[in-house]
Amino acid sequence: MVMRADDMIDRRRLRRKLTFWRVLAILIAAIAIAAASMWIYGDEVGTSASHIAKVEVTGTITEDEDLLDRLDRIRKSPAVKGVILSIDSPGGTTAGGEAIFDAVRRLAAEKPVTAQVGTLAASAGYMIATATDHIVARKTSIVGSIGVLVQYPDISGLMDKLGIKLEEIKSTPLKAEPSPFKPTSDAARDMIRAMILDSYDWFIGLVESRRPLTRSEVVALADGSIFTGRQALQKKLIDEVGGEQEAVAWLVSKGVDDKLKVIEWKPKSGSATSLLLGSSLGKIVGRVLGVPDYGDELIRKIGGERLFLDGLVSLWHP
Repeated sequence: MVMRADDMIDRRRLRRKLTFWRVLAILIAAIAIAAASMWIYGDEVGTSASHIAKVEVTGTITEDEDLLDRLDRIRKSPAVKGVILSIDSPGGTTAGGEAIFDAVRRLAAEKPVTAQVGTLAASAGYMIATATDHIVARKTSIVGSIGVLVQYPDISGLMDKLGIKLEEIKSTPLKAEPSPFKPTSDAARDMIRAMILDSYDWFIGLVESRRPLTRSEVVALADGSIFTGRQALQKKLIDEVGGEQEAVAWLVSKGVDDKLKVIEWKPKSGSATSLLLGSSLGKIVGRVLGVPDYGDELIRKIGGERLFLDGLVSLWHP
């Protein structure tokens, strides 16, 4: 049977269409696999070659499970030869700082780790910096604010003016103390102060163990004071003034190849607090101000995350 010219043309068109859709399907599958890998493994994709890992610690510090997991993956990665911890934080919860401090110490036991301070490394932010073996800060960076605090409102005066009373029945006098609904009792004040002083003593011990300072020297600096990078260098709170270039140079002095690239290991996703702010409060404020696309960033900038901090806090912010 002789095939007609029209049939041959139709068959060739059909083959071209099939080839096109097959190639498209393969491309879509490849993109899907790459996207899934990026979601699951974060910035590890494409970092199988030897490199210097960079991790950013920014904003209000909490017990960030994603950051802790990232630090652990960096510790286990044979491709990572050195680590730069880029810190720009006013601090946050004391327990959050402690968790990250411990994770950095585990990492530093296996790989050289240096901290590079940006604008600010105060309170829990400075606590984390001391976990590294070398601290670099800008001459005008803000460093210090060693201390612990607990803050809570007292709206009892407002309740009196509004004629509102709080009735409560509790097992012991110190249960649920301090309370924002009544003036703080002396017993409650003593309890909170004892807890703060214990954590403060622990914080001082960390700095003493990690910096070339005696305990008396740390105590003299740990009155909540903040310092510029230049002042911090004189007081031995940091090791060097500079930026990423100086941080890399220190890693090279510890045996890291100076030809290695610095690759940032990014978080998989935002924190739960950031998601909450971004999806609700941030968008509402953004719409009110006429900048809906920047609402969540605006809330973060003005310190909205700090509204969600519980427990002991190591934080500095004017």
